[in-house]
Amino acid sequence: MQIDGIAAIVTGGASGLGAATASALAAQGAKVTIFDLNEEAGEEHAASFGGRFSKVDVSSEDSVTQALDAAEQAHGTARILVNCAGILGSKKAVGKHFVPHDMASFRKAVEINLVGTFLTSSRFAARLQQAEPLGEERGLIVNTASVAAFDGQIGQPAYAASKAGIVGMTLPLAREFARDQIRVMAIAPGIFWTPMLAGLPDAALDSLGQMVPHPARLGKPEEYADLVVAIAGNPMLNGEVIRLDGAIRMAPK
Repeated sequence: MQIDGIAAIVTGGASGLGAATASALAAQGAKVTIFDLNEEAGEEHAASFGGRFSKVDVSSEDSVTQALDAAEQAHGTARILVNCAGILGSKKAVGKHFVPHDMASFRKAVEINLVGTFLTSSRFAARLQQAEPLGEERGLIVNTASVAAFDGQIGQPAYAASKAGIVGMTLPLAREFARDQIRVMAIAPGIFWTPMLAGLPDAALDSLGQMVPHPARLGKPEEYADLVVAIAGNPMLNGEVIRLDGAIRMAPK
């Protein structure tokens, strides 16, 4: 897909993987709208490349619909959607003193990571289906899974389940949207530097990086963004989940 001149949306685009992706798409000539809850960071980052920002709760249908309306009014029908919005979850199924995992935090991880990804993808696709094709395709959806979907660690039942759901819906969505010439892909990052890790000391970050076989370091958000751009440029990439992890396989804990 030719990126130059088309409209694109990046959820979670105020920081981390999403911010790098928004910048990379804009550098290729896309008209980018960031969806995020962090208004201050989102406005600042969008301004840095001449894009737009909408404050969006991806788990709310009204919030997503209103933001899609505003993005379409400003830039036209979006052709690329990259879903990076998400939260971590770190809690055992049964904790100390035999206390089970609270359901509120489990549901929150699933609502934001999985339901939010599906909600945004389906509403985006419904609009795109009505647009004219650009050559042999109408557009592209790239969702963010995680290696936790395959190698979930102790303490990650909510997070791993939410990301496994993204993996599981990649092929069904790609098959359904094939008739509309819309591709669906997922990227499963390994250990990447994001603001979620910002609070860790340098020694802990170095230790995490050394777990990666090669290159033995944390992934860079720009490397995720580079893969999004490469996927956009290769129309045969469809219905697949790409691990972007330096060959890591996570240990049980």
